[in-house]
Amino acid sequence: MTTRTEQGTHLAGPVLIIGAGLLGASIGLGLRARGLDVVLSDSSPSTEAVARDIGAGRLLAEVRHAGEQFAPEVVVVATPPDVTARVVADALLAYPGAVVVDICSVKETILLELAATPGVAGHLARYVGTHPMAGREKSGPVAARAELFTGAPWVLCAHAGSAPEAVLRAESLAVDLGAVPARMSAAEHDEAVALISHLPQVVSSLVASRLQDSPAQALALAGNGLRDVTRIAASDPRLWVQILSANAGRLVDILYGVREDLNRLIGTLEDPTAGGARLDMAQLMSEGNAGQARVPGKHGTPPNSFARLTVLVDDVPGQIAKLLTEIGHTGINVEDFRLEHSPGRQVGLAELSVLPGKRQELTESLTQRGWKVVQ
Repeated sequence: MTTRTEQGTHLAGPVLIIGAGLLGASIGLGLRARGLDVVLSDSSPSTEAVARDIGAGRLLAEVRHAGEQFAPEVVVVATPPDVTARVVADALLAYPGAVVVDICSVKETILLELAATPGVAGHLARYVGTHPMAGREKSGPVAARAELFTGAPWVLCAHAGSAPEAVLRAESLAVDLGAVPARMSAAEHDEAVALISHLPQVVSSLVASRLQDSPAQALALAGNGLRDVTRIAASDPRLWVQILSANAGRLVDILYGVREDLNRLIGTLEDPTAGGARLDMAQLMSEGNAGQARVPGKHGTPPNSFARLTVLVDDVPGQIAKLLTEIGHTGINVEDFRLEHSPGRQVGLAELSVLPGKRQELTESLTQRGWKVVQ
């Protein structure tokens, strides 16, 4: 039975992580920070070495070389989607006392592959598909962070045959890493990520692709709007080819709707002065407003529940630290913070979000301290 340990964790360990890239190494760092024994394995010796050197865990090859008896409590499969099912199957057979979880971003295809794998059906009670909704545009263990999963949703997709103890251990893994467990079926998960993850990735990449041959003088005018839209376009193409292929059917259904909207907009803009054209543009933008308003903000609160103010910050060392320190002296909590650079000027625009009732107080306090607050 999984219980609270002396280290303050729910898992007792050891934990074997197969795949020592960004997510696998981050899990290792997070569990090691909580005192758990972590063992790593990766098909790339250099990836293994880097993950070990940053402190994400010991290497399975070294454990075996030492003749150590090794029986993991949990095996975490953090491999690319196209090999995940095979690695999960091998782990279920190799470690009969372990719960095996994967962290692949598509769940139903993995489960179907496992169900069709000879000799695995009798072991699937110890398997739970999971997906931590966290990551970075950078890849590899050098980008790993122990705090990567803190406060992030971690979806548990138990199947009909998952044993309750297996689900509990999978949930304990998420909790020990500071994540927030959520439960869905594999089908529900894949439908959700097609909309909230895979669609934004595709749209971001398509927008960014338009910039390849753009004049440098045009890109010099870019502000946070373009940066926000194209940020995730820096993601690893090799990984996304696998993700999109595995969830293609669900994503295509959504893209059909996007195509209809694009065709509608193109038709309107081809004759922008026609009767009803401006109304159609306004409706399209309003539909976007309505959708954006449904995206939860900090701690799940409505996105527009905070007031914003912008402070001009000189682009010299120490200014951001000074601003945040002086805000701290006011005792007002900053709910969100964004920094934008002003093109052509040695000044930054720090956008602060605070509780509505604190906006005026913070504005007056910063103004008295010599900061220029943009109303």
